[in-house]
Amino acid sequence: MPYELENRLVIGVASSAVFDLLDSDAVFRSQGEEEYRKFQEKNLNNPLPKGIAYPFIKRLLSLNDLCEDPSDPLVEVVLLSRNDPDTGLRVMKTIEHYGLGMTRAIFMQGRSPYEYIPALNIALFLSGNKADVEAAIKAGHPAGQVLDSQFDDDEDDKTLRIAFDFDGVLAGDEAETVMQSSGLVEFHAHEVKNAMEPHNPGPLKEFMVRMAKIQSVEEEHKKLNPDYENRIRVSIVTARSAPSHERALNTLKSWGVMVNDAFFLGGIEKGKVLAVLKPHIFFDDQSGHLKSASAVAPSVHIPFGITNRKPVELPLEFGQTPSTP
Repeated sequence: MPYELENRLVIGVASSAVFDLLDSDAVFRSQGEEEYRKFQEKNLNNPLPKGIAYPFIKRLLSLNDLCEDPSDPLVEVVLLSRNDPDTGLRVMKTIEHYGLGMTRAIFMQGRSPYEYIPALNIALFLSGNKADVEAAIKAGHPAGQVLDSQFDDDEDDKTLRIAFDFDGVLAGDEAETVMQSSGLVEFHAHEVKNAMEPHNPGPLKEFMVRMAKIQSVEEEHKKLNPDYENRIRVSIVTARSAPSHERALNTLKSWGVMVNDAFFLGGIEKGKVLAVLKPHIFFDDQSGHLKSASAVAPSVHIPFGITNRKPVELPLEFGQTPSTP
């Protein structure tokens, strides 16, 4: 029987997202591929330092202890690497060193593996490579660039805190387009008029839905184990404010998901809230918001929507490509 991925939360990660490759990249850029190979072989048994997305990935994989059958996990994390198998060996040994439950990998020498996202049913691809992420988003795949950020891996903290911006991340950029073209007053009017009409999905809608399914598993587990404390906490941190909040909440409800926290900040700097919330990962489509966010939390740029598009390009719904009618 083949190993099925359809009913799991599948995450694709580049080594640049999970581990600190600063030294390795410096060798590659300054001395070339041959010296890079020698460097990796020399340091084969020296684990790479933890990277920005490491705390998120570790806690996500820990949720597999909710499964009765270890061979049928809730979460699968697949390594998608530009390395060839030989130079990627150090990454695999690092994964083993940290005890991460990652056993599946794709190595493609010098090429981006993002084209394999649909084949592996991946709901989120994380990479430090800006070009790879932008290409994935352009192809209609759910991807985010892990930014240089402050992060804390408190071993005693078992909670997994995930924070999302709304427009251009969970939802499409329809409302943001109105905001950019017509201003705040028209934006609110548009959202009030369409309050009961769910937004089109954005890049990370499916990731959110699959996380909600794992939250349901947690709730069932808690019924049998009353002392169990829920580990997943999902938050919305958005620049929306009343009255545009209602359509956002109705959209989440239509998807069958519910967040634990919602911050409708109406222009308040997101970094101030994130410093208190302390998410293990935060997703936003706007670089301006991510500047303050990355100073206090692991931050991921979703290069989707009108705020990331050249003015000459026409808006596309998520999942479309430029050739899609």
